Amino acid sequence: MPSVDNVFCPIIYVRGFAMSQGEIDETTADPFCGFNIGSTVFRATPDKQKQPRKFIFESPLVRLGSDFGYTDVYEDGQDVMDDDWDGAISRQSVIIYRYYDSASSLLGDEKTPPIEDFAKGLGKLILRVRDLVCADAQNATTKKDFRCYLVAHSMGGLVCRAFLQNAALGDDEARACVDKVFTYATPHNGIDMAGANVPSWLAAGDANNFSRTRMAEYLDLQDEFKKTGRVDWLPEKKGGFPIDRFFCLIGTNRTDYEAARGISRTFAGHGSDGLVKIENALVCATKDGVPTVSAAKSFVYRSHSGIFGIVNNEESYQNLTRFLFGDVRADLWLDVEEITLPQKVQEQADAGRDVDALYQIEVLASPRGKLWYLTRRVSEEDSVACISHKDFIKAKGKAPVGLYVSSVFLAKRARVNTKRPSLAYSMTLGVRVPDYEVERKLWVNEHFEGAYLFRDSVTIEIVPPKEEDGDWRVAYDWHSNKLGAATTPLDAKALKTGKVELVIPFESATTPGIKGRVRFIVSRWNEPA
Repeated sequence: MPSVDNVFCPIIYVRGFAMSQGEIDETTADPFCGFNIGSTVFRATPDKQKQPRKFIFESPLVRLGSDFGYTDVYEDGQDVMDDDWDGAISRQSVIIYRYYDSASSLLGDEKTPPIEDFAKGLGKLILRVRDLVCADAQNATTKKDFRCYLVAHSMGGLVCRAFLQNAALGDDEARACVDKVFTYATPHNGIDMAGANVPSWLAAGDANNFSRTRMAEYLDLQDEFKKTGRVDWLPEKKGGFPIDRFFCLIGTNRTDYEAARGISRTFAGHGSDGLVKIENALVCATKDGVPTVSAAKSFVYRSHSGIFGIVNNEESYQNLTRFLFGDVRADLWLDVEEITLPQKVQEQADAGRDVDALYQIEVLASPRGKLWYLTRRVSEEDSVACISHKDFIKAKGKAPVGLYVSSVFLAKRARVNTKRPSLAYSMTLGVRVPDYEVERKLWVNEHFEGAYLFRDSVTIEIVPPKEEDGDWRVAYDWHSNKLGAATTPLDAKALKTGKVELVIPFESATTPGIKGRVRFIVSRWNEPA
């Protein structure tokens, strides 16, 4: 892991899938494969009758340069992988993995290699970048200490996983160089359309790369696939990539995805970014074939690509840079301790009738002084966390029912406020009134659509310790008590893992209602463990 001073490592960008020969030619003709494209429209506006508000986001590439001093590595018209390229590169470099060049009609033979070849090529590129960075004494980096970041969109994330998970696709020397992986809208569990995994109409070109059967081959997950039918696993094995260094950014806006004249979003359906289902865009760890913990995740109201796409916007960029360069990591959990039913429904349950409900939990988190969310999980966007009443009753008495909600990374490096050196953000928590069912029939008496069992916002202010064994200082307040304030001290309970657990209780004021606690697992980020 890089130290605080060496957190700025080379970034290797891995683009997504190009279906047609025209798309392959178009992407190879672009030096940055789309990473240089920005946006000048802001999706949400108070007045729906007006055009989207203008909000200029220059592009990830430009912002990495202006905010953190990153540069590209093109020189005199050459790429670092060219045989006659000579020289060294800065540690703060963005390198574009141009894996489609050989398939281009302009630069290659129009024959697209299998994804296994893309994975092997990524390993070669990593070692090439390592050698070029270490060749410059000013970088103060040895081959042993060299680390890089992989940032991938869509299928690019599968290229990264194939390289990291399949021992036959590259060598351990290259894999050991990867410090973090960030994926935008990657179909980690394949692509489903109209309930089918990669239907025939989508099988043009190499779209079978998104078939779970094919994915199990190149991801080396045949055993896991046989047991679970899924391929979104990052097995915990000796020398395997650690799940806590993996981040999945998940898009939730299907309406703005225009690919195939809107056919894709129609068949992808609700709960998708227009191409990838929300439930398929996350990777989890396994141990002995059993799922353990998921990668860090956040949700943004963005489509798979396009002018409202997931790569080229402010909120995605902020998640990226805070994950790569941030100071503090907070994993958000919701522990449900008690749920009460409406009196009439409870009477039905007491009479032995079958009662159920699906509780939809909304979460929105944003840093202090910003106009965007680091994570946004809203019922209307099909991105909520859920728990059923039956599951809660089944688990009741054993322990609170815990739901992993999201991860937030905070940073002090950019635009430091010297008067307020703390890290602060606001989180809105909402639990929707569910559709109660009695004997599988909707109970609609006294039901109000869109109402909440609980809804409030909490402001949290964190001051990390200066010393390794120092004390964290944390304060919070619910907005219903003090709007925008954080004055109530919170006991920062240290864990054996070197992390800190923060617990904030919440409770509905009415019946039906819900009671529980918001739990934050907080740790310093980008520092030696």
